[in-house]
Amino acid sequence: MSTNLILPWSSEYDDYLRDESRSAGEAESISFPQSESEIIEVVNAVRAGGGSLTTQGARTGIVAGAVPHGGHLLNLQRMRAIGLVRRNAEGGALTVQPGALLQEISPLVKAEGLFFPPDPTETSASIGGMVSCNSSGAMSFCYGPTRHWVRALRVVLSDGDILALTRGTQFARGRTFLLTTEGGRTISGTLPGYSQPPIKSAAGYYLTDDLDLLDLFIGMEGTLGIISNIELRLIPAPTAVLGVTAFLPDEAAALRFVRALRGEAASGFEKLTSRPVAIEYFNADVLELLRRLREEIASFEKIPALRPHFHTAVYTEFHGDSEDALEETMLQVLDMIVALGGNEDDTWCATTPRELEPLKAFRHAPPEAVNHLIGERQRRIPALTKLGTDMSAPDSELEAMMAMYHDGLRQAGLQSVIFGHIGNNHVHVNILPETLADYARGKALYLSWAEQILAHGGAISAEHGIGKLKIPFLRLMYGEEGIAQMRALKRLFDPQMMLNPGTLFEA
Repeated sequence: MSTNLILPWSSEYDDYLRDESRSAGEAESISFPQSESEIIEVVNAVRAGGGSLTTQGARTGIVAGAVPHGGHLLNLQRMRAIGLVRRNAEGGALTVQPGALLQEISPLVKAEGLFFPPDPTETSASIGGMVSCNSSGAMSFCYGPTRHWVRALRVVLSDGDILALTRGTQFARGRTFLLTTEGGRTISGTLPGYSQPPIKSAAGYYLTDDLDLLDLFIGMEGTLGIISNIELRLIPAPTAVLGVTAFLPDEAAALRFVRALRGEAASGFEKLTSRPVAIEYFNADVLELLRRLREEIASFEKIPALRPHFHTAVYTEFHGDSEDALEETMLQVLDMIVALGGNEDDTWCATTPRELEPLKAFRHAPPEAVNHLIGERQRRIPALTKLGTDMSAPDSELEAMMAMYHDGLRQAGLQSVIFGHIGNNHVHVNILPETLADYARGKALYLSWAEQILAHGGAISAEHGIGKLKIPFLRLMYGEEGIAQMRALKRLFDPQMMLNPGTLFEA
């Protein structure tokens, strides 16, 4: 390889072989470009040498998308430039390099009275990684995933050419498309013919008839090109915020509360005056784990005390134009909670940033608790890891989905906690194995759940993507023909199949 940007591998880079999936890979070399032109230089050198290239951001993903399978590792952490916030009629816009972190742009945007809604648990996520995986978070119930907040991209292709994509300007015709690079090369072909379920999904390439072609590159997990520049869409920050954590006597009451918050007539409650932006769920096993860790570990003391009789929790958040409007909503929500067997005295309500802080700490604590518990067990059995589901189902299947999880866990005799984005019928079942035999049973159970979820119109990945760990689930969802069509699409943009080998489908 002819560029001095490419560094031969040494042990000082070994941390870059891993991401939050706790998987590890291997690589022959690494680079840390600081500009689009340096990305192009690296890509050209790798291609000329006949090698492969894995793109990597902040490594906060949990499906091993950033874990290299040999070849070159291109890390974008030094591409951190953030432009000035620009005002416009809908709010504003912000241009960033892909290595900029969510926790870096959020305060800049907030200082301008604006708002960037995507909110993955890891605020240390890079914006490029969020775009590449189309990440979401709690507030995707209202605001949708990252895709909805991207106005434009620049993408470096495997031949070093550039695609400049702007929302609303380049569309497919049905399932056929044509794009022209900055170098004048034409890329055309047919998009895969599979249909995605009309629910929250991050499984494979995003496709619709007459697709805005910008969307093809949001959620492509680095397999079609390397994102070098991103323009984000911003909206005015909400004037008022209300957060409510309700503790209900059982899961049945919690699920009815979810349907009531969503405004479903079958819940038996009238629609709220405001629509929630988030509806999050925490089962009894989560609460018990948090109680224990709050007593044992100082970092969990920021969580409010969980009374012994608290059974199942639902956190919901509202954004509004005035405090008066949200006060009416709060009274309606409290009435619902009492009618479902809860208690106003056991309900946490917050309307200021200071009041919201412990509620958000509670909301973000379960993943930390799971990682801590698994970390303890790994000291005894290093090969042990958690198994976390990321599947979603149609609204009609909410109760059936939860029953499926409970029945499977009980029959398999596995320990677990369940939490997550129940507003989208998307909860994370975290199986907590104590032995490798538990882990094997958990993997088999996960596969059987995926089959049942798909049979009822669901998706096998709602927000984390496929990476290298969920390839069998993607094949289960789209079949061999769908995977073959995805491969054919990739070859149009990456003829040598050099980008992110082993992601989405086998290398």
